[in-house]
Amino acid sequence: MKDTQNIITCFHCGKDCQSEKIATDNKLFCCNGCKMVYEILNENELCAYYDLNEHPGIDRIITARKDKFAFLDQKEIKEKLIQYTNGKQTQLSLYLPQIHCSSCLYLLENVFVLNKGISQSKINFTKKEIFISYDESITSLRKVIETLTDIGYEPHLSLNDVANKSRNTIDRTRWYKIGVAGFCFGNIMMMSFADYFATNSVVDYKIQLFFKVVSVLLSLPVLFYAGAEFFISAFKSLQNKYLNLDLPVALALIITFVRSLYEIFNVSGNGYLDSMSGIVFFMLIGRWLQSRTYQSISFDRDYKSFFPIAINVISDGKIIPTQI
Repeated sequence: MKDTQNIITCFHCGKDCQSEKIATDNKLFCCNGCKMVYEILNENELCAYYDLNEHPGIDRIITARKDKFAFLDQKEIKEKLIQYTNGKQTQLSLYLPQIHCSSCLYLLENVFVLNKGISQSKINFTKKEIFISYDESITSLRKVIETLTDIGYEPHLSLNDVANKSRNTIDRTRWYKIGVAGFCFGNIMMMSFADYFATNSVVDYKIQLFFKVVSVLLSLPVLFYAGAEFFISAFKSLQNKYLNLDLPVALALIITFVRSLYEIFNVSGNGYLDSMSGIVFFMLIGRWLQSRTYQSISFDRDYKSFFPIAINVISDGKIIPTQI
């Protein structure tokens, strides 16, 4: 049985210390990396980091090599990573998978103490992202990344960051479709109330005809604009000789619409245009929620997230960082 009383843990990350030789200020560390991070924080009076949580740090057993981020000095790579620059102030967002507690927030939002060129840093704890604004005349993108790496928060930089620059753009097309479908659905439903509640009394024929005509007109943008993606997807699946989930939805919309027109023009019923519009409206909301979920797990799905931005090419005995 393991004797837990004699185990000495690292002051920085909390892992077991294999030796008592790595120490400073009467504090033991598991590796020189953890010791270096403590010394950096202590030198800059940021040791309140350790007061917020016990052993909040990340182990630094594997330290980054000196020229690891040399590729960030290349202008073409830098321009693809940053979000905005006016030649002096530059802004960008970085993914930091190591963020896990309030101590991380304290340290990262005070990172300007370690790098005087950083003017602002804000944390999105849910997405584990840091937004940084820095002065180009004082520091550089490479130095900002190296500062974060030195304190144990190495940003995850991948090919996906430069290959998909428009990943954060918002597609409002589906919002418009949801708005159109919701507006038409609500009005068609409202005009159907007269038929729903007309149990013992008969609705005036002219009023009834007016409601039906307006309902048909409102159903057209729902079917041909808001619901177009269901028909396009179903058609493409048939072209490729396989069936997808949009095919039965498309069939249901067509059958419901045709059946409703038949009943309305033959004065044999009021149709089901409200149901058809409701199907499109709620299906679009489901699609929107699905796309939001996919965005949140895009790192796990995109193969580019596992590829580096650049590699080192040895040419004539020199190491040259080269973008993939």
